Amino acid sequence: MSSDTITSPERLLEVIRTQGDVVRLGPDLGAVMALVAERACTLTGAAGAVVELAEGDDMVYRATAGSMQPHLGMHLSRANSISGLCVREAKPLHSADTETDPRVDRAACRRIGVRSMGVVPLLHDNHAVGVLKVVAARANAFSTADINVIGLMSDLIGAAMFHAAQHESSELFLRATHDALTGLPNRALFYDRLRQSLQRAQRSGERVAVLYLDMDGLKQINDELGHRAGDSAIRECAQRLRGVARMSDTVARLGGDEFGLLYAPTTDRAGVDAQIARLEAVLSAPLEFEQRQLAIGASVGAALFPDDAVEPDQLVEQADHAMYAAKRTRRS
Repeated sequence: MSSDTITSPERLLEVIRTQGDVVRLGPDLGAVMALVAERACTLTGAAGAVVELAEGDDMVYRATAGSMQPHLGMHLSRANSISGLCVREAKPLHSADTETDPRVDRAACRRIGVRSMGVVPLLHDNHAVGVLKVVAARANAFSTADINVIGLMSDLIGAAMFHAAQHESSELFLRATHDALTGLPNRALFYDRLRQSLQRAQRSGERVAVLYLDMDGLKQINDELGHRAGDSAIRECAQRLRGVARMSDTVARLGGDEFGLLYAPTTDRAGVDAQIARLEAVLSAPLEFEQRQLAIGASVGAALFPDDAVEPDQLVEQADHAMYAAKRTRRS
């Protein structure tokens, strides 16, 4: 057996540690996929890693790490990509050089800076439902041992899928794209819908707004009353956001005490400012927890397409910066 097929004890120990972390995440399949993508990137020295799910005719980026982070929510053709081939054949695939490999979407690889990759299937109920992929910007970046490692990591996602979805494919999609605590869309689905909204806006000339919200007062609630009270505050915030959002909007929990609102379509910044005022008013009402009144609130920032940015990650970043500016103003 050649040395490049052997997985080192150190890497196996890291896989075991990741397994423990996956168990602690429980039913939050989106968080599990994000964790495994991050660890796969670290273990193989990859520039980036991605979990793609097969959805209709597309492969959709549902979790990303490293250089793939800006592409969260991206769609690729299932028929013309090595990821789609991996799903069809349900076996690991290795592209040493995308410039000479006829199985890959060469234009897509050039667009996102990928020169080599390793792809392994994600198995749920004995069917391949997606892939775990590691990528690099140089050719011949991955050994057979690297492919073996990401195969082990994909098994962790497969086990999480089994326990989360209990064989139902519709439930699998729900668990992969929604936050376990609030039931809101998660970061991956938010970026997916943002990309679709921007594509429509480019055709129609409409504006799209991204609102970034950070809860105020959650740390104090957690410190004084524990995380059960904090979780209750997060769920209440999610419910209030649902109540303010329109049918065409997407409210998502982006992580921790941070939420996103895709406000689309919109006409101008004045309309966005009015929505921010409504959000701040609704979220500032006290929360009742076990006969106690808890003070909560939120700082909100916004970015407008195409005025402030045109790329999804740039829009979210601009809205995030605006949110922190609003928070500093509130504190002062």
